[in-house]
Amino acid sequence: MKLAALTAAGALMCATAALAEDFHGFDPSNFDGNMLPSEQLKAMVADAMKVSPPKNGKTYSIAFANLQRGITFCAKVEQGIKADAEAAGVDLPIADNRLDGATALANAQSFINRNVDYVIEFQTDANFGATIMQQMNAAGIKVTAIDIPMPGATFFGVNNPRAGYMGGSYLAQAAIAKYGLDKVKAGYFLEGELPQSGPIPKMRTDGQVAGFLDSIPGFDPSHVLKFDSKNTLEESFAQTNNLLGKIPAGVPIMGTAINDQATTGILRAAKQAGREADTIVVGLGADEVDTLVNEPNFVASVGSFPENYGNYIIPMALGQLAGKAMPPAVLVHHVMVTKGNVCKYYPKSPCAQVKEIDYKFPQDAFAKYLVSLHDVPELKDVQNLIPSN
Repeated sequence: MKLAALTAAGALMCATAALAEDFHGFDPSNFDGNMLPSEQLKAMVADAMKVSPPKNGKTYSIAFANLQRGITFCAKVEQGIKADAEAAGVDLPIADNRLDGATALANAQSFINRNVDYVIEFQTDANFGATIMQQMNAAGIKVTAIDIPMPGATFFGVNNPRAGYMGGSYLAQAAIAKYGLDKVKAGYFLEGELPQSGPIPKMRTDGQVAGFLDSIPGFDPSHVLKFDSKNTLEESFAQTNNLLGKIPAGVPIMGTAINDQATTGILRAAKQAGREADTIVVGLGADEVDTLVNEPNFVASVGSFPENYGNYIIPMALGQLAGKAMPPAVLVHHVMVTKGNVCKYYPKSPCAQVKEIDYKFPQDAFAKYLVSLHDVPELKDVQNLIPSN
């Protein structure tokens, strides 16, 4: 991916707290996202070892438990982390949490038994997060948690309220451009949620709903159909297939979900039912680039750039091993990736010559939405994960 394009759009990440201590020129709150040179990463390792010697006496072991290795987004996260670990000269044991809390706990216990120096957790079940962290804390192992927070771990991942609100508002504006406001108001909005991951990812899917509804005053709330996507295309397809019978023929079907895969499930179910012409979807993640390029009614996705996660996470881990302060949370800076601009972010993918909407992010409405999140009881203990703007 061309990071220059991202830099032009703004910094890839933003920290939600004070700046980190400078560590060989690395500060995650003010970083362009380019992979650091191997020499710089190895210098970080050398300094970290002076403070926290490797437990095996030779080389750092920074373990990574992936959400599910077969998911495109997760595969890109893993590839990026592997590249940075290799450049730094550290070992990277990898496990697959398989979208299952019990498996994640077993993997965490395995890492502890292997006496690793640091753990990167990407696990979906919020109910297991506290137990995993209790065991990590008892073993004296620091943790970075990707996308789903764990108590006491450094958080790295999606800016859930903003990413969700961007996707929902874009979908609304694109639907109006395609069908007209009157038809859109008679249509149905499908939302693929992920309840098992707790209140933080819920800010993403709730943000999608809020962004859509705030952009279409008067839309009938009973026409918002939510379902548990379980983070997969297959489950989203099955649940959407069940819901299509509730939607009258000929009205617009507007869909989005927790990620690109679940969004694709909505579109495929509509296609199988012969309702593709009535359907428009917007994804989240922009990791299913081929789908964005090739599916006419998959009009855009909110870019998260998982392939660059390792460029942050490995230096952050080394900084913590060196005793440097890191922000408690670092959030992705998102952009809308569309058929017309995809080649700017993924040069191997062609940009289409299509007429795109003049998308305007509703900043004032979003600011009001953010204020409302501070009063949500489930978010009381994670206020640092609610962005300021």
